[in-house]
Order: sequence, then C-alpha cells, then structure tokens
Amino acid sequence: MRVLVTGHRGYLGSVLAPVLTAAGHEVRGFDAELYRSCDFGEDGGGVPGRVADVRDVTVRDLAGIDAVVHLAALSNDPLGDIDPRLTMQVNLDATLRLGEAARQAGARRFVFASSCSMYGASGVDEMLAEEAPLRPLTPYAESKVRAEEGLVALAGPDFAPVSMRNGTVFGVSPRIRLDVVLNNLAAWAHTTGHVRLLSDGMAWRPLVHVRDVAKAALALLEAPEDQIRGEAFNVGADDQNYLVRELAEIVSDVTGCAVEFAEGSSADQRSYRVDFSKLATAFPALALDSDARQGARELVDAYRAVGLTWSDFEGDRYVRLRRLSTLLSEGRLDAELRWRWPGAT
Repeated sequence: MRVLVTGHRGYLGSVLAPVLTAAGHEVRGFDAELYRSCDFGEDGGGVPGRVADVRDVTVRDLAGIDAVVHLAALSNDPLGDIDPRLTMQVNLDATLRLGEAARQAGARRFVFASSCSMYGASGVDEMLAEEAPLRPLTPYAESKVRAEEGLVALAGPDFAPVSMRNGTVFGVSPRIRLDVVLNNLAAWAHTTGHVRLLSDGMAWRPLVHVRDVAKAALALLEAPEDQIRGEAFNVGADDQNYLVRELAEIVSDVTGCAVEFAEGSSADQRSYRVDFSKLATAFPALALDSDARQGARELVDAYRAVGLTWSDFEGDRYVRLRRLSTLLSEGRLDAELRWRWPGAT
C-alpha cells in the first residue's frame, strides 16, 4: 500500500513511518519541519518526504496514494492555547481539506490521530468508552472533536476514515517530547534528582507507548474497510489508566528520587479514565503491552545515554511550545507559523 504520513518527522511519525515500511508499505511523508534540529539521539527514520505545511496539501500532492495517516497538528493543550485560531486552522480546517483531497485523489482510507483529551473533565471515576459524552476543555481537544465529526461526514463506500483516540503518549522517539507527562516526570528526576509535580496529581490519565500507537495505526491501516469506516477507537489498554500522582511514584521507584510538589500546585481539571475494550475486541492479536514502569526505565536509560542535561530540559529543543516561541522571536516563523523565507528551516 502507498501511504502518506503527515508529520512523519514528529514524535509519533518518526516511530510510525519505519513501522509501516517494515510491514511492507511504501511510505512517504509531509512535514513542516518546525522541529528540525530537535533530534534525540540517532534518527532511524529515513522514509522519503518533503517539507510541506498540511494547510497547503492539494489533490495533486496525493496522486497515487492509497491511504493517509494524518498526524500533523499543533499537538497538545499548551501549544493549542498559543493561538486558538491557528489551532483550528491547522487541526480542524486543514484536516478536513486533507480528508476531502484524499478522497478526491482516490485514497481509500484515512487514519486520523485524535486524542482521549476530548473526554475532558469526566466528573466520574467510571471508564469512558467511545460513546461517552465529549467534554473538550481546550482548543486542542475541541479541534479533535470537530475534526472527527467532519471526517465521519466524508465517509462512504470509497472512503474509510477512522480516528485513533490516543491516550497520553510516552516513550522514546527520535523526535522525543518532554512536554508529555511521563517523559516529563522522568526528565525531572534525571536532571534534578527530584520528581516534580506541578498539580496535586489527582487527575486520571490513560497512557500509551509511542510504539503501541504505531502498532495500532498499522492495524487500522490494514483492517477491512467495513471494520473501520467512520469509527473511532480509544487507543491504549485498560490497565494503563493512572493517577498522575501514581506516575510520579513509579518514576520515584525507578530512579530513587523523592516526589515534590511545586509551590501553588492545584487540581488539574482534565481528568478521565478510558475504556479500551473496543480496540481489544476488534483486534485481539494487537498487543499493546508497554506499561508506565517499563516506560520510565526506558526513558531514564535513554536520557543517560544521550547525556540529557538540565539546560536541555529547560531549553526549547524537546518542548514544542518553547521551540515555536523561539522561532517566532527569531523571526524565522511569521504569525501564521509559516517559514518566513526559503531555507528558514
């Protein structure tokens, strides 16, 4: 299958693209390269790709493509808050234009990276399945809700969109992020000798390893169209729902570092436990088997191997919002988050 991966050089894409290639698919990528030079260790990717803003992709760009895996986005709540208008342009409007262009170009399926963050403040301890009420609390989460709705409207006999509602992703990647919860806690421990919580730690989060998201994307890409057309799947495992405080304790156990709370830490309104049984039932051979304790060990070992320092952790290399802020302040990006001149990347 000829597969286009948008955001193929991002945190998830740089893990996913090689997985698809190893499975025998012909992969090419589009990436705006906003995070060029932000590599973590060696990049094992190496799939053909070009610098392209997802807002600019046309039907012609998708000629000969059988399927799209759409990852490119302004991807997390703080980044989404930088400019809600841009969040909707990139995460919603561009997603729907890309879906329509893919359908017109003859691509038969469209795998969309959505998010469990759309469940927002659930207000209950019960597990939330795909039919649970959606309560997005941020522009990022709202953009995912509306993009899913728009893609379902495009579904038809010749076009099968499917949404992956990913849990909070963790784990090592060639384009690692330190602004997601477990990666962040492990980095605090490694660079400071403390596990630092910025909230009271009583919010629920479903976790999923970056490699497991890649495996789930491959399964959805290869599934019968009728099994996935217009569907949404929570991506993760039931036993990987954690209180943030529990994650801090796991990192503390792995590293021997004490847990400390930041001054003024308060409750995080985003709290949700997620039911992943739909995915497990539909794909019984899909083993999403990495847990937070394994992930914490893997992360700390990787930080040691590359010599991650406090200045790295506090810098802009591995935190998306800081990186974009740097590029904006240097004048390399304009107010629309576009490169100002050829070669600015």
